[in-house]
Amino acid sequence: MLMTKRKPATVGEILVEEFMRPMGLTQQVLADAMGVQRKHVNELCNNRRAVTAPTALILARVFGNSPEFWLNMQRRTDLWEAMNSPQERGRIMRARRIRTAA
Repeated sequence: MLMTKRKPATVGEILVEEFMRPMGLTQQVLADAMGVQRKHVNELCNNRRAVTAPTALILARVFGNSPEFWLNMQRRTDLWEAMNSPQERGRIMRARRIRTAA
């Protein structure tokens, strides 16, 4: 499994820097557009909440992009964190490939 050493941009960073700031959106305005509480948006912006499939669908509708954009960003971050966590890396490295009789 080859992963970059550089941590990918998080959903929160992209949400704030590439969407909210250029559009002049506050967390409350985005929360209203999404139909969620401001706390939900705050947790996304501060990387304390992961993007789920329903949230990805909502963000895609609000910003006019795809749910895959948001889910792929979350997936990249999750994979990087798993590969760079000593505890998780140990668990991953203990796993062995299953060989089947041909």
